[in-house]
Amino acid sequence: MAKEIGVTVKRSEDFSEWYTQVVLKSGLADYASIKGFMVLKPYGYEIWERIRQVLDEEFKALGHRNAYFPTLIPESFLKREAEHFKGFTPEVFWVTKTGDDELSERLAVRPTSETIIYDSYSRWIQSWRDLPLLINVWNSVLRAEIKSTKPFIRSSEFLWQEGHTAHETREEADKEVMEILNVYRKLIEDYLAIPVLAGYKSDAEKFVGALYTTTLEAMMPDGKALQMGTSHNLGQNFSKPFEIKFLGRDEKEHYAWTTSWGVSWRLIGAVVMVHGDDKGLILPPKIAPLQAVIIPIFYSEKDKDRVLAKAKKVKEALEKENVRCMVDDRFQYTPGWKFNDWELKGVPLRVEVGPRDVDEGVVTVARRDLKGKKTVGDMEAPSYVKKTLEEIQNNLFQKASTMLKEKTITVKEYGEFKSILEEKGGFLKACWCGSPICEEKIKEETGATIRLIPFDEKPFSQCLYCEREATKVAYFAKAY
Repeated sequence: MAKEIGVTVKRSEDFSEWYTQVVLKSGLADYASIKGFMVLKPYGYEIWERIRQVLDEEFKALGHRNAYFPTLIPESFLKREAEHFKGFTPEVFWVTKTGDDELSERLAVRPTSETIIYDSYSRWIQSWRDLPLLINVWNSVLRAEIKSTKPFIRSSEFLWQEGHTAHETREEADKEVMEILNVYRKLIEDYLAIPVLAGYKSDAEKFVGALYTTTLEAMMPDGKALQMGTSHNLGQNFSKPFEIKFLGRDEKEHYAWTTSWGVSWRLIGAVVMVHGDDKGLILPPKIAPLQAVIIPIFYSEKDKDRVLAKAKKVKEALEKENVRCMVDDRFQYTPGWKFNDWELKGVPLRVEVGPRDVDEGVVTVARRDLKGKKTVGDMEAPSYVKKTLEEIQNNLFQKASTMLKEKTITVKEYGEFKSILEEKGGFLKACWCGSPICEEKIKEETGATIRLIPFDEKPFSQCLYCEREATKVAYFAKAY
């Protein structure tokens, strides 16, 4: 039986299966032979490189520098911050031997790097003159995935970046947290074309060991929320057990204030979910490895040379406008097969060059996000392509913003809350008294968690669950 090449399920009918097929068949990733792990293929890695480049420039503009720390972390380091260690215990992979010899101390395979980094910071920081210390790390972390594996969203190893900074005062740490959250928001909204909601995590949902956590949350088409990035003020919760102390301007000894923050390759999963359709991926131009693919169309040797010659000229003209493009001159495939292949891969624009286009001095341009084609003169083509790429970027963001608006519903009564959550999902904006008991009861009874507490919204009714006076607005949702 022939293997199905394209996506065989509709997004609206089986979202989970649709997502997995798009990821695998578009060439972003593949499952590894080890349960819970995945392989990032070149096409997927190229998207990660685009994301990395954007963030790296932003981090460095704010004074951060890249470094690298060991993959293996002594168990004693993790135990220094007991609350932090407790939160990660079920997920940790342990190294207990070298060859046949037992180690004197178990080594954790990095689930996150706070402890190994802060051990170094305790030696590097001696004076207020050593602060702030602003370091970012590009690495992978391993956390045993005890739930179901989902490429990019849930796997036992994932690529990410984690920033770790140390400051003189809480105010400086607070500023760092918000600056980084804004960097993430710019990446996600301006480059990935995905609108997000910003706010604080509740104490139950914050990073283990943090003073507080700020978060960016996005809504997926199936009504589930996805955490896109977090930025944490760790207070002095790590600097005290790791002895990160400095001599202050007042000649007294102080503990540093630390922050940590990160985003992972789950951002790629969000792009697939939010923008994709029944044909496959639709990539925002700003992060697409290829922004335009040029497809030569000919059916005789007579037309072959002149069509290919023009296709190469079109490529040169587009590259002068800094458009990432290529000529698909694979002769073993038909033009129709190539159309479907590049639609599956989500390339924003397709430029067709056939014998008639050569004769008439035009090219035919098709957008991935909309149906239809447009014929454009050779001279106008580069500027038209540039303008159209901007339109695609904006259109994807507007469509995603409309979806977010439609899937954000304000509720005041718990019965209505449960009904909407069951039927539609989405973000349910409600009021909350701040009690962890109410929060836990809602989670137990509905599966919804507090995704964020907005920075500046005032309560508009009583607590959703206990009906006592509310102190906060909270956005609830089921989440990945």
